Amino acid sequence: MTTRTLPRRAVYGQDHEDFRASARRFVEREIAPHFEAWEAASIVDRDLWLRAGAAGMLCPQLPEKYGGTGDFRYNAVLIEECSYAGFAGPTGNFTAHSDVACGYLLNFGSEGIKATWLPRMLSGEAVCSIAMSEPDAGSDLQGLRTNARREGEEWVINGQKTFISNGQHCDIAVVVARTSPERSGRALSIFLVEADRPGFERGRNLEKLGHHSSDTSELSFTDVRVPIGNLLGEVGGGMTHMMRELPQERLIIAVASIAAAQRAFDLTCDYVASRQAFGGPLASLQNTRFRLADLKADLEVGWAYVDQCLAQVADRTLTTERASIAKLWVTEMQGRVVDTCLQLFGGYGFMKEYEISRLYADARVQRIYGGSSEIMREIIGRSL
Repeated sequence: MTTRTLPRRAVYGQDHEDFRASARRFVEREIAPHFEAWEAASIVDRDLWLRAGAAGMLCPQLPEKYGGTGDFRYNAVLIEECSYAGFAGPTGNFTAHSDVACGYLLNFGSEGIKATWLPRMLSGEAVCSIAMSEPDAGSDLQGLRTNARREGEEWVINGQKTFISNGQHCDIAVVVARTSPERSGRALSIFLVEADRPGFERGRNLEKLGHHSSDTSELSFTDVRVPIGNLLGEVGGGMTHMMRELPQERLIIAVASIAAAQRAFDLTCDYVASRQAFGGPLASLQNTRFRLADLKADLEVGWAYVDQCLAQVADRTLTTERASIAKLWVTEMQGRVVDTCLQLFGGYGFMKEYEISRLYADARVQRIYGGSSEIMREIIGRSL
């Protein structure tokens, strides 16, 4: 295992670095010893959430009144440490809960919703998922078919969702549903749905190319009734609310990607320094040095841009376009890095026992979820 660590950067202060040390210890003690078993089981232990909550690893961006710090950079520190350790599955679990779903409750939930659920999300007592994607609608949110109709003091929800991170463990789900038959920006709304409500059903835990320990599920809703207070934000405001939250989601995916790419690069540097070929270490060959030099340049540029975006999250100036650029460029760069690194491992890179093989598989979805690279290009193109 590589002994390198992520460099200290100007976007973080001493408090963040102290938290990084705690996050690193948490990853080493609470994830590393169990990771291979979780990968085989395709799900983490439910107790991980309680241990993460007790260690202060969940939803650290929440305001102090709910027990958090009010600073999203702490979220980024944890994701960097999980990703750099090579643990993409738990990274995805934490991201869906803390970095994505939490914002919808915090920014659009009623005071009752926030008081009930945010402290429980912070402690790990409650796990949250976000249910957007459907069998026939992924990046095209306008194509969602799950619907909610108002009946008196309740909303009745029907539909199916797929590719839902934390679907097996979730106690609550943030659900996007159609409240108007029109295909327009005012057709979607967002609801908080408790998993113990009649008609809420979990489907199978999906088998994936990578991220094996991140449970990813199908969910179905059959006449699921929730009180009108479970509406998050305004009726018909779903698209507007998502446009506010998606930049943060896309940035945190970029954070996870660049930390994982750095891990692949560092492992490869160690490997080529020790691997003998043609009478000397593989690292002595010009081709090896040049390929690694290109990757080093990509990583340095990527870290600089990600840090700019993290600073903009802190001062609330991050735009949709800049977050989309971060996700597009960094996730595509991660693909190039892990592909080149696996090539430098030669035949051993294709063996599952080598970590680079898992990093290669885990990297592929980064260009798809949270908005595919094609969608990122469309968003960026519209801003020109």
